Amino acid sequence: MSTPIPETMRQIRYTEAGGPEVIAVETVPVLKPGPGQVLIEVVAAGVNRPDIMQREGKYPPPKGATEVPGLEVSGRIVALGEGAGTLSIGDEVCALVISGGYAEFAVAQAGQCLPRPKPLSLVEAAGLPETYFTVFSNVIERGRLKAGETFLVHGGSSGIGSTAIQIAKHHGATVFATAGSDEKCAFCRDLGADAAINYRTADFADEVKTLTGGKGVDVILDMVGAPYLARNLSALAVEGRLVQIAFMQGYKAESFSMTPIMMKRLTFTGSTLRARPDADKAQIARGLASQVWPLLEDGRIRPIIHATFPFDQARQAHELMESSAHLGKILLLTGR
Repeated sequence: MSTPIPETMRQIRYTEAGGPEVIAVETVPVLKPGPGQVLIEVVAAGVNRPDIMQREGKYPPPKGATEVPGLEVSGRIVALGEGAGTLSIGDEVCALVISGGYAEFAVAQAGQCLPRPKPLSLVEAAGLPETYFTVFSNVIERGRLKAGETFLVHGGSSGIGSTAIQIAKHHGATVFATAGSDEKCAFCRDLGADAAINYRTADFADEVKTLTGGKGVDVILDMVGAPYLARNLSALAVEGRLVQIAFMQGYKAESFSMTPIMMKRLTFTGSTLRARPDADKAQIARGLASQVWPLLEDGRIRPIIHATFPFDQARQAHELMESSAHLGKILLLTGR
């Protein structure tokens, strides 16, 4: 029997652009799902770097989307819009949302919902959508990583990094990662990385050349941006692919040589997930369901949850994210 839907819910908003102090909780009417959508009673929501950027005024939601932050949720479906496909009320799911995840109830596109993998709790499942959609679409699809190739991910101890290490390893690649401390490097190796490079004490491009006998790696997933561009190109093998998904340290490279791109026939590509059409995201979800969800169901890969915070402690969750002290995902719990 489904639980009655209340008339109001709590959600988080940013009162203005700024630091964690602008995070506020408010009470508003519960949303209703539209055509092709479902309403999810949220158990947990993921905290991600784009949430921080949105709070700072650097990453506004796409036009027409709610300003409530949050890109991924897990919970139970409590209402269906027309044309919601095979989903049913009571289904336990995790979902990618364009915004609005920091709330007790969230609307999601039916095509962007995936079932809770059986070995995981609903709380753990909240750590899946944003990183798994991102990694699968950029490393496997856009980066065209194949079994037997070599792969490098920067920020291996992050949510994206910990996901990329596991997916690439189970895809049959040799996996390298960079991280900012010996502890984080050990964490990457424990997840399956064949080697981890402390970027504070070593040059990753030189280390990659040593690890590959001078060949370089086939695919790099980068979130750092401009300061790494020249070294990323240097670290790639012939026919290598550099996939850019963020610019945490800047997006303008003042000076770099394009010669490696031509001489090694490199591909430099990138993408952003949030603004892509719903049909694109639904296609990624189908790929995850067929190629990655079986690994989660078998327990061969898993989301790495560093910390959970009650809904009212979203400020502390953001402070932890900004400190970069976490290993894996940070989640908010609604208490529902």
